[in-house]
Order: sequence, then structure tokens, then C-alpha cells
Amino acid sequence: MIDPKRARLPIIRQCTLLQLNRSGVYYRPVPQNEANLALMRLIDAQFLETPYYGSRQMTWHLRRLGHEVGRKRVRRLMAIMGLRAIYQKPRTSVPHPEHRKYPYLLRDLIIDRPNQVWCSDITYIPMKRGFLYLVAIMDWFTRKVLSWRLSNTMDAEFCIEALQDAFTRYGTPEIFNTDQGSQFTTPRFTGILEERQIRISMDGRGRWLDNVFIERLWRSLKYECVYLHAFETGSELRVGLTKWITHYNGQRPHAALAGRTPDEAYHDAPTPSGPGLTPDQRANSSAVRMAA
Repeated sequence: MIDPKRARLPIIRQCTLLQLNRSGVYYRPVPQNEANLALMRLIDAQFLETPYYGSRQMTWHLRRLGHEVGRKRVRRLMAIMGLRAIYQKPRTSVPHPEHRKYPYLLRDLIIDRPNQVWCSDITYIPMKRGFLYLVAIMDWFTRKVLSWRLSNTMDAEFCIEALQDAFTRYGTPEIFNTDQGSQFTTPRFTGILEERQIRISMDGRGRWLDNVFIERLWRSLKYECVYLHAFETGSELRVGLTKWITHYNGQRPHAALAGRTPDEAYHDAPTPSGPGLTPDQRANSSAVRMAA
């Protein structure tokens, strides 16, 4: 909303009218240095293997690799990356009064068709000289990636853009499942779902199995695309992700889909052999495969 080139209305006056602090207008974020980016890359890779590592365990891990780092530094980097250890924790904070937490609706639910349940999550994407955040929306039954967006901040805007894009291209689901991140609990996001009478489901705190399929997507995407290509710019990353997600949707067969690709399963809606599985059953079987 601030226009620095408006000669007749100086920035001081514009800030006064908009009730903004001038320091926020002039501030330019300082990029992470090379050492921190290298540590963040190591933290991200290890977190995929051990998502239950908090800042203490991650600090010990980095020290074993020969990096003299303190826990405060590791905690700060993990916060920038949006990483939180997955384990049951006591309730140490009161949720924002405007951010309602919704119950988890998928337990014991038979999911047997496309557009019955969609899910979404955000992950950190390292690059050669920086990092971005990626949000994706996935159809739970077919594993198809319906929409995705990149952003340099973890605000709600790029999540809303991905959601609107998925609606435009694929209609609406019956249930939408996310974690309890502020990007998904903000009324600006949940209001869009409620307007379309979509039931909102949210994972329990520390329950990574509640959204296991998109967690497995992040693992595959990072090991098969991001870590193999040291993308230097956001444009290069966007091209690389487009290519990988197109391959994932259209050419990569899934055992859970009887050897079909997500695109084939989504558009033809075949019924997999055998009875439908509940989310808990599917999550447990996926966890076994991941451990193997």
C-alpha cells in the first residue's frame, strides 16, 4: 500500500494515514549466511529421518558431524524452517481466540473415492543460496497433488492461493485436513472452506500419522528432486518442482493404487482391490513401509 514514488504524499504521511510504523516500511530482511544455510540443509535432511528430534537432539547430531553449534542457534534455525519435534507435549500456550482448532474427522472413516478428503501441509525447501516454503494440496485417496505454491514467508497468502487454485481446477472436497499451523487455523483460510460447506479436520498435536501421505510426499520430493539439484533461484526451483510433480502425478505408479498413477486413479476413480482402509490402517501400513 506504500508508494515511495508518490511525490505529493511523502512516506511519513502515508504511514500516518495507514497507521504503520516507518521502520517496517524501510526494513529489508537480512538473508541467512552460508554457514546457517548449510546447517539448515543438514537439519532438514535429518528431520526427514527423525521427525521426533527437537533442538537438543538436533544440536547433538550436528556436533557429531563436526559442527560446533549451540542449542539456541539450532532452535532459531528450526523455527525459521517451521520444524517442530513430533511428540506429545503438554498444553503450554493458549490458542489465539480467533483461531479455532477443529477436531480430527478421519479416524475410522473409510476413504474410498477422489474429492472425499483433501489434505495440505507446508515444508521448507533449501536452495543453493537461500530457501523458500512450499505448500501443497493433495487428494487423500489418490495421492494426487492438486495444487502447490512457493513463498519466501510462512504467511497464509500462498496457502490461500493454492486452495483457490485447487477449487478452480478440481471443485471442492467433502473434508479438508491440515495440521494446526497458524496458516491453516486463521479465519481467512477456514472461512473459505466454511463458505463452501467443506468440513474442516485438523491433526492432533504431535500426530504426524494423521497426515502421513503428504509427509511421505515431502520425503520423496526432497530426496528425488530438491537434494539432487542445487537450485540457485526461485525460478529454477519452480521449474524443477513443476517437472517432478508432473512426473509424480502422471507417471509414477503407486502400490496402494494397484500400480496406477495418481492421475489415473483420480480421473478414473477405480476401486482398489480388497475392502477400503481406514486412515489409521493406511497410516500404520505406511509407517511400516517408511521404517523398512
